[in-house]
Amino acid sequence: MTGNTADETADDPQQVYEAVRSATGAVLVGNEQIIEHLTIALLVRGHVLLEGVPGVAKTTIANLFARSLGLEFRRIQMTPDILPADITGTRIYRQHTGEFHLQRGPVFANLVVADEINRATPKTQSALLEAMQERHVTIDGETLALPDPFMVIATQNPIEMEGVFELPEAQRDRFQFKLTVSLPERDDERTLLERFHHQPDLEPSTVDRVVNPEGIAAARSAAVDRHVAPPVMSYILDIVEATRTHPDIAHGASPRASLAFLDGAKARAALHGRRYVIPDDVKALAAPTLVHRLVLSTDADLRDVTSADVIDRVLEEVDPPGVIEGEITPPDAQSPTVNDHE
Repeated sequence: MTGNTADETADDPQQVYEAVRSATGAVLVGNEQIIEHLTIALLVRGHVLLEGVPGVAKTTIANLFARSLGLEFRRIQMTPDILPADITGTRIYRQHTGEFHLQRGPVFANLVVADEINRATPKTQSALLEAMQERHVTIDGETLALPDPFMVIATQNPIEMEGVFELPEAQRDRFQFKLTVSLPERDDERTLLERFHHQPDLEPSTVDRVVNPEGIAAARSAAVDRHVAPPVMSYILDIVEATRTHPDIAHGASPRASLAFLDGAKARAALHGRRYVIPDDVKALAAPTLVHRLVLSTDADLRDVTSADVIDRVLEEVDPPGVIEGEITPPDAQSPTVNDHE
């Protein structure tokens, strides 16, 4: 086994992150930032959209993350013929009893992976909307609560254009982050080859749980209890407002994006051992928080401008506040250290 069950007592956000990173690192090579963002999303009850070409371990990352946290993991292979009831569940008539029996769908799990979500029809994609936002589903008029914690990690392939359905704006806005799983660097890929050469049976099932449910609940409570100074709050608002007025953007970020920004920044500060949010927390989360929420103008599309390009320009144009003691930090905090400016 690769994990360390002794770490199940971890309940501080930083402890949880370090335990999960260590456990998943026994199988995963590179992409540590993906694990950081998944942890942030878990702590703020968010969902994540993973995009990457085939073979970069998108589903494996989700599986590793779930197993290190001891979460029930379900994978749904999205196809054009899958129906909403295949996700949420339905009632089946039992002839021998003369009654309808509730058959719960795979959405009733702690961590649900919607693999290749853009292969499902919009009708089926929308079946996840209620679950992601309200954390319950309705089957034949009965509302059923989903497990807690509940998290959706959807994957999509950016290079295939046939047989896919673009996610509607309402669906994209439900995701806390959109993350790109990139191809590994040569050194990382060599490490991967050597690791699996010596341990051919290495897989997500070999990872032990390193955090228990109580630890997740405690870490969630601690993550939201972070100081956000007015200048940092204004910085978030300035970035969001800039997306709404940028000439290359037809529709900018919504208030839901602003809240996702705020919650994510607080969780990131907690993961890095700070009791207050600094501008670097906001900047680090700008792209994953906004890139999937922006709708480009027709002119920008024709000029091959991407949402990532616009976000880079916005961050260059919007001046961050300086980290000044008493202005960014809470009154009882120590002066920022070098590590606080990572």
